[in-house]
Amino acid sequence: MKNKLHFNTPLDSSNSSVFENIQKEQESIGYYHLPEHNIASILSYCETIPCDIESIAVIGIGGSSLGAKAVYEFIKPVENLKRKLYFFESTDPINIKGILCEIDLDKTHFLVISKSGTTVETFAIYKYILSLQPNPKHYTFITDPKSDLEKYANSIDATILHLPRHVGGRFSVLSVVGLVPLALCGIDIKALLFGASSIKKSFFEQGYLHDILLKKSLFYAKNHAQYHINCLFAYSESLKYFCEWYVQLWGESLGKKQRSSAFNVGLTPIGLIGPKDQHSFLQLIMEGTRDKSVTFIQIEDFQDEIKIPNTTLPHLEELDSLNNLTFSQLINMQCNSVMEALQAEENIPLDTISIPKIDAQNIGALIFYYELLTSLVGELMNVDTYNQPGVEAAKIILKKKLKALS
Repeated sequence: MKNKLHFNTPLDSSNSSVFENIQKEQESIGYYHLPEHNIASILSYCETIPCDIESIAVIGIGGSSLGAKAVYEFIKPVENLKRKLYFFESTDPINIKGILCEIDLDKTHFLVISKSGTTVETFAIYKYILSLQPNPKHYTFITDPKSDLEKYANSIDATILHLPRHVGGRFSVLSVVGLVPLALCGIDIKALLFGASSIKKSFFEQGYLHDILLKKSLFYAKNHAQYHINCLFAYSESLKYFCEWYVQLWGESLGKKQRSSAFNVGLTPIGLIGPKDQHSFLQLIMEGTRDKSVTFIQIEDFQDEIKIPNTTLPHLEELDSLNNLTFSQLINMQCNSVMEALQAEENIPLDTISIPKIDAQNIGALIFYYELLTSLVGELMNVDTYNQPGVEAAKIILKKKLKALS
């Protein structure tokens, strides 16, 4: 993975300080250690799932589903996976019924994921599916040790897997939360972790990405009042759900009150997919208020050489320049053209991330890159990157409303 900054941010003492703080943070924040953790127990668990199981379904929301979905949807188009993966992550009844129409309940294994064991959305869906498939052998529960959910799972003699300590939901994709469903579908989770580990080593061992991540995080933090909207412009449909994961990671981690003041700060994430959003949101970036930075993500090798036919259309001869181009060439030409157009404008900070190809190693690298970047920006903005009091406030109100009903 390559990252090139198209803006200049000189390093200063604050970058040295933040690096030391992030190094120290590894003692208390668990996600830093996930790239090297032992996955033998996960692989052993996967062997216990019967061969006649055709589908895996995650029942979970937010951090319990978005990361695994991002990886699965990235890899699915280019690999022949052994099982399909579905996500029950909404209480929308149409969505629930739609997914149920696609699966065979007797050939589906459900992963019920909740750190606390009391997530309202998760258990509303679980209760409904349980009414249709009451066999506990079709369920695995992923939760904290000694949670109420673990007690329930023990009472029905269902399989239980434990979440790692000090790993928040939005940083949990490289843990059992993401690795189990991905491994059950045949995705190479060793390669996924290897990609993440390569980014970790590059940053912490003063490699290629060390200065880039420090410079980028310093720019975002120092300019958060002006460039408070960060656009991720990914030129591949396979990155659509990665963008959704990024929106949760960035928004829930960085939208906070500062630790040492009453100021509300934050950076607003926007996920865009090219070339589709060239024909809509690009106008706002190009000529709108100068409050947006843009990161472009390109795939170097799409592993597909389908070409535009050598066809001339009457009255449309000027489009013959498309003839014999591969679609992979065209989409990257479109991306490069947009970048050049934005570079010609003033006060639009840009950077580019280049991914060699679509595989587990590269999406693992991209995930850990953004987790590290989030931690660095949070430290520089002086917020608690790992809590989410705003989200919790809404949950408390909902639970009070539900209690009033009963």
